[in-house]
Amino acid sequence: MNFFECKVSHDQVEESTGKKKKITDTYMVDALSFSEAEARLNEEVAPFYNAGEFAVAGIRKAKISEIFGESIEASKWYKCKVSFVTIDEVSAKEKRFNSTILVHADDFDDALKNLKEGLKDTISDTEIVSISDTPIMDIFRYVVPEN
Repeated sequence: MNFFECKVSHDQVEESTGKKKKITDTYMVDALSFSEAEARLNEEVAPFYNAGEFAVAGIRKAKISEIFGESIEASKWYKCKVSFVTIDEVSAKEKRFNSTILVHADDFDDALKNLKEGLKDTISDTEIVSISDTPIMDIFRYVVPEN
């Protein structure tokens, strides 16, 4: 999985004042390269914005190892840092491998529940290091085109 965090900027009219305000939305795109991520982002978000009224403001590679709860109807994406703990058989020392997991949930409690559900079949011991809210609007996975 190669995920890219992509920012899209656009103007939005504030209802209370009627003034235009610059808004930046964040999306995650599953792609092989920066250029593919930009092309797919443009294709995916075009229906949500008026033609030509948005711009790709930035793309960066994201270190995401898993995504849990994609099928769940929820309002937010949470970034969870998890430590996988193993014991080195030779030195008998504890080793930790940190991983970042995105979890779809409505609130913090749901995020914790969905994270634990996703980790339940993990062989190694795990330690949840942190859970934080993200500005991610949606995740666009790569779908193999039908021919």
